[in-house]
Order: sequence, then structure tokens, then C-alpha cells
Amino acid sequence: MARTPKSAPATGEAHTAPGGDSRRWWGLVVISMAQLLVVIDATIVNIALPSAQRDLGMSDADRQWVITAYTLSFGGLLLLGGRIADLAGRQRVFVVGLVGFALASAVGGAAPEPTVLFAARALQGVFAAALAPAALALLSTMFTDPRERSRAFGVYGALSGGGAAAGLLAGGVLTEYLDWRWCLYVNVPVALVAALGSGLLPRDRGASGPWRLDLPGALLGCGGLVALVYAFARAEHGWGDPLVLGLLLLGVLLLVGFTAVERRSAHPMLPLRVVADRGRGGSFLAVALSQLGLFGLFLFLTYYLQVILDYPPALTGVAFLPLAVGIGLGSSVIAARLLPHTQPRFLIVPALLVVALGMGLLTQLSPGAENIYLRLLLPAQILIGLGIGCAMMPAMSTATAGLAPDESGAAAAMVNSAQQVGGSLGLALLNTVSTSVTGGYLAAHGRSPDAVAAGTVHGYTVAIALSVGILAVTALLSWILINTRPAVDATGAPTTDAGDGPRPAADGAS
Repeated sequence: MARTPKSAPATGEAHTAPGGDSRRWWGLVVISMAQLLVVIDATIVNIALPSAQRDLGMSDADRQWVITAYTLSFGGLLLLGGRIADLAGRQRVFVVGLVGFALASAVGGAAPEPTVLFAARALQGVFAAALAPAALALLSTMFTDPRERSRAFGVYGALSGGGAAAGLLAGGVLTEYLDWRWCLYVNVPVALVAALGSGLLPRDRGASGPWRLDLPGALLGCGGLVALVYAFARAEHGWGDPLVLGLLLLGVLLLVGFTAVERRSAHPMLPLRVVADRGRGGSFLAVALSQLGLFGLFLFLTYYLQVILDYPPALTGVAFLPLAVGIGLGSSVIAARLLPHTQPRFLIVPALLVVALGMGLLTQLSPGAENIYLRLLLPAQILIGLGIGCAMMPAMSTATAGLAPDESGAAAAMVNSAQQVGGSLGLALLNTVSTSVTGGYLAAHGRSPDAVAAGTVHGYTVAIALSVGILAVTALLSWILINTRPAVDATGAPTTDAGDGPRPAADGAS
């Protein structure tokens, strides 16, 4: 792959050499708190939703907006948030995002009626769309030494992958022992502490001179993402729903227009070389498709534990702990140690296959088996957790490595967009498959309580089997596309192909 010469860091950009300012490790703690907020909030209200619905008198048709309002604004505005972080300064946008997220969380927790809660969730998504890419861009520019970068991204990857499971645990405990409103209130102190600690982060000044925001690109890109995310959220009504089909078509057309505009723009919101690079593009794909299976898994296991096995909310959250622990170990221990010396695909591909193996175990779920948790759910979660951790960490690191400082926000936004869109598509696709299979089973076997339980679990296992196939295809594509070399050679010296500081991405694949 052809490489252009390294670019000099932008004025005011902080890049720390090994053994330099030790405050960057405390800065990592601050960034980790912010990332945990964003990821947890995607799932923490899931277990609390039945309680919130009863308390506020929400209809079954409207309750989805507690989730959809957040995912729409978050997923749709990520590209714009990443570009604003590059222009205004990532540390500044990081602080604004934290404070805004805290205020929106407080409003949502105090909501007297459903409309206020929906609006607060949408506002949370707006600030998260600024906060998430700013946090990842700061991390990418703070840690450029290969070994330190691996450790830092190990922590970040563990939080990104395990935060959703932690959200289920926190949501279950808070809902059962306090009140569903604390699933939102809990964000306030964490966000404010992180905002107070933001002084440990590098103070970049952003773009010099007047802002040059690509407004047509912003409208097309954000509009396309909003349309796709909403289509995926609506797909529970069936992929043949005219609104779903129309939104999908609109989303594709807007993103095609976005690509055309970005190719001609002098100041693009997303420089196309960021995604055209073969290894980086493969990493975005690995992030998106791994999340497709993971978020569907959260949905199925949550309902399986609570509805089929009759677990209370807090115990349901605790049951997900092995998955979260596995992700943490896979990311911060295994992948962080191996990535500096190993091609990323040598970690990502086997890791995705391990996830597929864990998912394969879950195709054996049944409604009334003895010791099902210890025999099946526990080993499956360990395998899935270790695999996701080992795959996400090198994929995220590779996706954001080797870029000029003024492009790091765009790359960070793309990583978060890949997570969000992949997760939304997974929830919609796998839930639709599961519902359809269950409906067919009940039509053939009747609707007795035993048949309903068996049909529901059968729907879960068929959808999980589909995710196994998707993960296997993702592993193959990752092997073909992600061709980045190790960050350090056999002597421990940095290589010239990865992890050695910011530079423009290559124009096209090798």
C-alpha cells in the first residue's frame, strides 16, 4: 500500500512520547468514564423499560421511543459530531458533551410524562454524538507509542465491548433496588466527575481561522444515517413495511449523495481516504458486523433469562457478568499484549471465530433444560466475551491509527457509527428473523404455554445461528482486507506501517 510522508502534528496538538507526561494515563481514566457512559446508556434502560412504562403510562406502541430516540440522534449525528470536534477542539467538545449529557440525563430521570422522557433521551443522543468521537480522537492522539497505544486501546476496547453488558447489570440492580429513574440519574455524577477531570487531557485549539463546515455533506451524511437507523428500529414491524422500505431507500440515496459531495468538497466532513484505506475499511467492517451479532445476543438472552427462566431483573444483570469480564480480559490483557507484535488480522480473525463458536453453543438453548446456565450460558458467554474483546480492540486501534490530527475525529466518528449502525441492524434483523420463526412454529404447534415457550426459544436459536454465519463471513473479509503489519518488529522497534504516529491515510487499497 502506498504511503504518503508523515504529516506534522497540527498546531496545538499534544502527542506524547513514551516516558513523557504521565498525566495521559489519568487522562485515559477520564476518557474511559465518558466512553462507559455512552455505551452503558444504550442498554441500561432496557431492563428498566417495563417499570418506566407502567409509571408513566406509556403505550406499547410508544415505549420503543425510549430506545429509538437515543439511537436515532446518536447514530445520525456521529459524523457531524466528529467533524465539530476536529474544528472546535476535541477537549472542548468533550467537556461540552459531558455537561450536556449530564443535564439531559437529569431531565430524563425527572420526566413527569413520556414525551419529556423521549425528548431527554434524544438530547442524550445529541451530546453523545459529540462526546464519543471526541473521546476516541483524544485517545488516538494521546497514545502514539505502539506498546502504550495497545494498553490504552485495550482498556477502551474492554469498555466499548463490555459496557453494554455492564449496562444490563446496572439497569437490573438500580431498577430492582431503587427506581428506574436512577438508570438516568446515575449518569449525572459520573459525567460531572469526568468533566472536572478533563483538565488532564491535551488542550488542542482546533482549526485555525474560520470554520469550514461542509454543510451539504453534513445534511446528507446525517440524514442518511438517521434514515438507516430508524429503518432498522422500525423493522420489527416487518421488512416489507412500506415505511421501512422507504427509509432504507432514502438512507442509501442520501449516503450515495454524501459520497459524491465529499469527493468534490475542498473541506469534506469525512475525507474519503479515511475509509478508502484497505486495512482501515476492513476494521470498520469488523466493528460493525461483530456488533450486529452482539446486540442481538443481549436482546435474546435478556428475554430468555427473564421470560423463559423467570430471572428477576437484578439476577438477569448479574447473569451477564461473565460476558463483561470476558470482554475485559480479551481486550485489555490478551489483545493489548499481542497487538504490538502481531498483524491485527491474526488477532481479529481467530477472535471472530471464537465468538462464532460461543454463539454456536447458544443454538442449543431449550426452555426447560436442567442447569442450563452452568452447562451452556456460562461457557458461551466466556467464549463470546474473550472473542469480542480480542476482536474489537485491534479493530478500533487499526481504524484510528496513522491519521493526521485533523482527521482523527472523522475516523473516531466512523468507528462509533460502525458500532451504532451495526448494533441497530443486528437488533432489527435478528429480531425479525426470531419473530417470524416463532410465528411459524406456533402456527404448526398451537399456542399452549409450553408451545409458546418452545416456539420463542426456537426463534432465538435460529436467529443466533444466522449471526454465527455472519461472524464467519466477517472473519473471512477481515482476513482479506486487514493487511496492516505489527506495530513493532522482532527487536521491539516501531515499524513504518502501524502505530508510529499520525499521517494521512493511503488513497485506496494496495
